[in-house]
Amino acid sequence: MIADTIEISSANASSSLYSEDLAPVPASKRSWGTWNYAALWISMSLCIPTYMLASSLIEGGMNWWQAILTIFLGNTIVLIPMLLNGHAGAKYGIPFPVLARASFGVKGANIPAILRAIVACGWFGIQTWIGGFALYLMLKLWIPGLETLPRIFPQSFGLETGPALTFFFFWALNMFVVYLGVDSIKKLLVFKAFFLPIAALALLAWAIMEGKGLGPILSTPSKFKDTASFWKFFFPALTGMVGFWATLSLNIPDFTRYAKSQQAQIRGQAFGLPASMTLFAFIGVVVTSATVIIYGHTIWDPLVLAGKFSSKFLVSVAMIAVTISTLATNIAANIISPANDFANLAPSRINFRTGGYITGVIGILIFPWKLIADANGYIFTWLIAYSSLLGPIGGIMIADYFFLRKQRLLISEIYKEQGIYTFNKGYNRFAVIALIAGILPNVPGFLTTTRMISIDAVWPWLSNLYNYAWFVGFLVSGIVYLTLSRNRKTESNI
Repeated sequence: MIADTIEISSANASSSLYSEDLAPVPASKRSWGTWNYAALWISMSLCIPTYMLASSLIEGGMNWWQAILTIFLGNTIVLIPMLLNGHAGAKYGIPFPVLARASFGVKGANIPAILRAIVACGWFGIQTWIGGFALYLMLKLWIPGLETLPRIFPQSFGLETGPALTFFFFWALNMFVVYLGVDSIKKLLVFKAFFLPIAALALLAWAIMEGKGLGPILSTPSKFKDTASFWKFFFPALTGMVGFWATLSLNIPDFTRYAKSQQAQIRGQAFGLPASMTLFAFIGVVVTSATVIIYGHTIWDPLVLAGKFSSKFLVSVAMIAVTISTLATNIAANIISPANDFANLAPSRINFRTGGYITGVIGILIFPWKLIADANGYIFTWLIAYSSLLGPIGGIMIADYFFLRKQRLLISEIYKEQGIYTFNKGYNRFAVIALIAGILPNVPGFLTTTRMISIDAVWPWLSNLYNYAWFVGFLVSGIVYLTLSRNRKTESNI
C-alpha cells in the first residue's frame, strides 16, 4: 500500500528541514517497478569489491560451495532489513534522512546519516585505491621504472611510491568529476553496465580453460583442518557478508520512495539482490580457486591476477576499463550519498561540491590500501567493523517504525522543527542511548582484532561478540529502544 502523500512545501515546513530533494515523492511520480529494482541490484552487485568479497573467502580457507553458501546466506539475511526499511520509503515517498527523524529526532537524524556517510567515505577510498592500482599495473608495463621509485612515505604507511602516485592521480580525477557535477558520469555508468558483465564472463572462461575445466577447480578442498576452525571463520565471515550491504539496508528508502507499489520494491529486491550477488560471487570463487591450480597459490585480488597476463595490450585494455568502470561506480555509489549527508549538516555552508571534497579527504585518511591488503583485513577490520555501527541503527529504525509506530507516520510533522518528532531539542535521547548500547558490546572485540589492546586484556566471550557484530548491535539496540520507549505516545495516540 502507498499512502496518499500530503503535499509539503517550504510554506508549511521548516527551512532547515525541507528541500525539494527531501520532500515526499508524490504517487504520480513514482515509476519504479519490479524490474527497476532488480536491475538496480544487478548493476550494484557487478563490481570489483563483490568479486573480492567472494575471493577473500577462498583465501580465508573455504572451498567453493562453502564460500557461495556463505555469500547467499549473508545476502538473504540482509535482504530482510532492506525490505523492512524500504517499506516506509515506498509508503510515504520519503528518503532515509527524513525517515531517521521519526526515531532519532529532527536533529538527531544527523547521527545515523553521518555514520553512514563515514562508511561511504571508506568505500570511496577502497574504490579509489582499486582504480589507482589498476592504473599502476598498466603503467608499469610501459614504464618499468615506476616499480622501483624511491620510497617517499614512512614504512608504517605501507604505501609504495608508484601505487601512491597513481592512487592520488585517480583520487584527483574523482574530485574533478565532483567539480564538474554528477551529470558528467552518466555515460560512464552506461559503459560499466556493458563492460563488467562481458569482462566477468571472459575472466570465467579464461579460468575454466587454464584450470583444465570446472572439475579440478571445484574439487579444490577447504583449508580448514577441523570443523571447529571452519565455524571460527564462518560466523565472522557471515557477519561480513551482511555488513557488505549494511549501508544500503539503511538508506534503501532513497530508492524505494520511487516505487509504484510495495510489491514492486519487495519482489524486485528479492529477485535481484541474493541472486545477482551469488552469481557474480561464483565467478570470483571459480577464478580464485583456479589460481591455485594455475599459479600454485591463491590470488584473491583480480587486479593482481590481471597483472600476471603476458600481453601488455590485454592488461592495458583491462586496466583502463576497470579504471573507468570504478570511476563511474565511485561517483554514483560513494560520493553522492555522503556529499548530501555532509551538506545536510549545514546547508548554508556546505553544498554538494564541498561535501564531495570532504568525502574525498576522509577517503584518504582511512588508509584504504591497508583495508584490502589482505583478505582478513577486508573482512575482519573493514566489513565487520562498520557493520557494528550500522546494525544498531537498523535495529532502532525498524523497531521504531514497525513495533512502536505501527507503520504510521505524520508526514506534515516530520518537516517541522517544533513538532512531534522534535523530542528534546531535536534529539530522541532513547534512540541515542540505544545506539550506544548496541555499539558498546562490539568495542572490545574491535580493539583486540585491530591489536589496539592485547587479547588477554578482554574476556574471551566478550571479545568473540565482535564476530557477530551486526547481529549483536541490531538486536541490542532494537530491544533497548523498545524498552525505553514503551510508555511513549505515538501517532496513534494523537
